[in-house]
Amino acid sequence: MGGDGSISIKTRKFMYNALLGRKQFVIDLTNTTKKGTVPKADVREKLADMYKVSDPNCISVFGFRNDFGGGKITGFGLIYDDLAMAKQVEPRFRMIRLGLRKKRDTNRKQLKERKNRTKKYRGLAKIRGPKKKKTN
Repeated sequence: MGGDGSISIKTRKFMYNALLGRKQFVIDLTNTTKKGTVPKADVREKLADMYKVSDPNCISVFGFRNDFGGGKITGFGLIYDDLAMAKQVEPRFRMIRLGLRKKRDTNRKQLKERKNRTKKYRGLAKIRGPKKKKTN
């Protein structure tokens, strides 16, 4: 956690969202090390210790911004009740960052060509494909 570990984490605007099964809050990091930004993995570990979370994969931190002049970083944090709720609610890109999901291994060009082919048809023909012509 930085050079000499002089990073302190404070949370504010803390609330529990029962519908999404998570705690959500704003994170204020004060960083007096000369190393620059703090890795998100270190922030997640420290939050897991603070809030006694057994599985650090239930913690999601994002949106960090440095204040001008340095020393203070502000971001957003989510702590889910369990991993199943995190997988249900979290967006796909954040789950890929956490390593809970694999990134799709498709070619961008193929996706774009398929999209442009479907633009030629209307309604269910986009899903089913073009109608087959009858030959007598």
